[in-house]
Amino acid sequence: MNRAPQTIWRRPTHFLAFGLGSGAAPFAPGTVGTVAAIPFYWLMADLPLGWYLAVILVTFVWGVWLCEKTSRDLGVHDHSGIVWDEFVGYWLTMTAVPFSWEAALWGFVVFRIFDVIKPWPIRWADRRVTGGFGIMIDDIMAGVYAWSLMHLWFWLH
Repeated sequence: MNRAPQTIWRRPTHFLAFGLGSGAAPFAPGTVGTVAAIPFYWLMADLPLGWYLAVILVTFVWGVWLCEKTSRDLGVHDHSGIVWDEFVGYWLTMTAVPFSWEAALWGFVVFRIFDVIKPWPIRWADRRVTGGFGIMIDDIMAGVYAWSLMHLWFWLH
């Protein structure tokens, strides 16, 4: 486990990349980071779909830069505390899902499963794509898998 550097409390870029500090959790920072993304989903849930997708796109592009900068500053590619990618991956999972606490919890569980297990091609991307884009893309892919399962579940029920 990589310890959280003190710079996350002093540098705004690191603070954001570490999910507003949630990535500093001593245990399971990716899970804690995803939990920290839920209130933001709640705030975004009523946005029109176009605006919601715009938020996803902007936070993804910004996240590539945030994660790249923080990773370089720390000298560690994809430090375990960098959880901005979990934020965006979770929000992608919840795209066009009607808000309820049950759906938010279900989305959390499904996203974390895909993010941890990393089925093909997520694992391939995680191992071979570098930089800020590499940090972000595996969680985006996990979000797409989780989004698909969420919508299949809602369609069947």
